[in-house]
Amino acid sequence: MKSTQVVVSKNDPINYSGDLLVCLITVNEKEDLKGVNLLQPLLNKVKTLEEFKGKKGELLQLYPSFGNDIVRLKCKRLLFIGLGKINELEDADHLRELLRETGGLIAQQCKKNHTENVCISLQQYAGLKRESVAECLTEGVLLGNYNFSKYKKDDPDKNPYPALKTLVFVKSSKTAAVKKSIERAVNCSFSVNDARDMANEPGNGWTPSHFARYAKRLAKNYSLKCRVLNKKEMVEIGMGGLVAVNKGSKEPPKLIVLEYKPEVKADTILLVGKGLTFDSGGISLKPAAGMMDMKYDMCGGAAVLAAMETVAREKPQVGVVAIIPSTDNLSGSDALKPGDVITHYGGITSEIENTDAEGRLILADSLAYGIEKYKPSCIVDLATLTGAVIIALGHHYTGILSNSDPLVKQLTDAGSACGEPLWRLPLGKEYSKQIESRIADIKNTGGRHAGSITAAAYLQKFVGDVPWAHLDIAGTAWDFTEKSYIPKGPSGIGVRTLIEFIRSWKNNLSKK
Repeated sequence: MKSTQVVVSKNDPINYSGDLLVCLITVNEKEDLKGVNLLQPLLNKVKTLEEFKGKKGELLQLYPSFGNDIVRLKCKRLLFIGLGKINELEDADHLRELLRETGGLIAQQCKKNHTENVCISLQQYAGLKRESVAECLTEGVLLGNYNFSKYKKDDPDKNPYPALKTLVFVKSSKTAAVKKSIERAVNCSFSVNDARDMANEPGNGWTPSHFARYAKRLAKNYSLKCRVLNKKEMVEIGMGGLVAVNKGSKEPPKLIVLEYKPEVKADTILLVGKGLTFDSGGISLKPAAGMMDMKYDMCGGAAVLAAMETVAREKPQVGVVAIIPSTDNLSGSDALKPGDVITHYGGITSEIENTDAEGRLILADSLAYGIEKYKPSCIVDLATLTGAVIIALGHHYTGILSNSDPLVKQLTDAGSACGEPLWRLPLGKEYSKQIESRIADIKNTGGRHAGSITAAAYLQKFVGDVPWAHLDIAGTAWDFTEKSYIPKGPSGIGVRTLIEFIRSWKNNLSKK
């Protein structure tokens, strides 16, 4: 998918001679169809036939090459896509999401027709500038064009779709601004699709070593600083959580640290992503049904690592450090047992009640290590941490828990802007009391009640006063709300939220 080229042209859409010309159609209060001025006579004719009413998501594909006396077009296919009455949308974020979903519909149509080249007539809608429209449509097309077929043999009876080669935006008066927005969308979309690729790999195809190699390659390609801690180093510095979770595994753990520094002195954002490459539950074994999905337990680590490529490309004026603690969680002969006590990085002891509550163990070490080493201005961690968040929020919202209201506001705004909504859950001493242990400083579960919150309360023990937010993506990392640009399986959730958060960074976190 990284081979898709996105270009901008000042030409009239009527002169486009490629595979598919797309025109987006709105509906006004009088139910009139509105689109490209040059095509208005054709739209008026279409309306009289009552086969296309411009409703949201409605499609009508025409073939100008077969003859059209109303408007002479050179394209092989003409696609009208309805946006509906956009003046009824609540705000700009809803319009952005509508445009992404429209881009996804375009990608689906391209797959259906094996279209390799597509052109979109660029318009301005409800105050949203052309550059923003182009950005959202580009994201929708590139994300909707995603496909993972690495392990599938080509079917000789089917003609495989080679993927979209060229996406053209025409009739742009602000070419420079549009190109810049498209570049942002391309960077972001490619990062999301990279995260999806990582998550789609099977447990034997994506291990801690794969995480490490990927990070080293990014560092080499973009002059980032990379350090990978091995098991011996973890033991020496006291990372008891990550070492303990790995005890049942043949594959050694890795702690991957990838660092971007701007040329001038700046704040530092610390990103921590759970990189559990397969989670059997350990001794506290998960049920067999659905266990194969536990290869997705590394989606937080994938999101953080993939976002770093866009950070490296765009070079924001804020430092970003990504930490991915990575292992699998198996039930080998030396595996961590319920009742064991471990010592985390920094000295906090923890009683293990359930070895399937392992994500917080590896994140806790990483948070404590990252704060000590990098003195960040804030911390954001992403993890497929609890099934409880799915019970609370389903597959439509990512749960966010935090010790900082301003940080929540920045992340929630970023998620809203890119169609990855967040919903805040509470924290407090009542929940922290649930993880008090009789024999250690804390224990790794707080019972069935408020499971997502007590998991976050565990992490909170390791962040002190540093502004911190925890994103529980267990419900959205896969089986996310069905959308035209979100595939079945891993969604790549969190990548775009992190990138938008970094792009719009404001250090106002001293306020509670």
